[in-house]
Amino acid sequence: MNLFTRALRSLRNSDAVEPHSGEGLSGRGILIFERTSEVIAAETALRKAGVHIAIKGPPPEIQTGCDMAIEFPIVDELEVTRVLSAKRIKPVQMLPLQDTLLEPVSLYNTKDFGDYLMVRAANMKMTIRKTDRTIVNISGGGCPDVPFLAERLVGKTLEAAREPRTLGNSLCGYALQMAYDELRRQCLG
Repeated sequence: MNLFTRALRSLRNSDAVEPHSGEGLSGRGILIFERTSEVIAAETALRKAGVHIAIKGPPPEIQTGCDMAIEFPIVDELEVTRVLSAKRIKPVQMLPLQDTLLEPVSLYNTKDFGDYLMVRAANMKMTIRKTDRTIVNISGGGCPDVPFLAERLVGKTLEAAREPRTLGNSLCGYALQMAYDELRRQCLG
């Protein structure tokens, strides 16, 4: 039984299912990858194709070598498959999420320190001063470009700082971009 058939069966057995409603997990699927570079390539291709996705941590029950997964609306399975096949990107697994079985883990953790706000995305942290949205600290990770990223970003406001993805291309740079995007979303709307 393929993913689409299982999802339809799940939809029929559910009282109220709206795949895009955000309620429950039965209307969503998850892509599991072996390497972070595959997640980044898949994210880029799927967003460009207009598929609404979210980067999450894989449920512990199915985690492989990569600490990131892509969550997508199950109704978009055929489009997801088509886009990834065209780019020759092969997920290790494509699974429907079930409310009681699999729950993706948020990659974000926000901590409010009064005058400062810190967002952790995966293994990287970015902290800003709330009054003027100046980046005051970058920490975490273990990639060789973290000191370079910190040097380029600390002291700049969220509005004036370059996007981390334009400065580095490591897993740490990718995670820092996610923290930067989340801070911008929270502070700048």
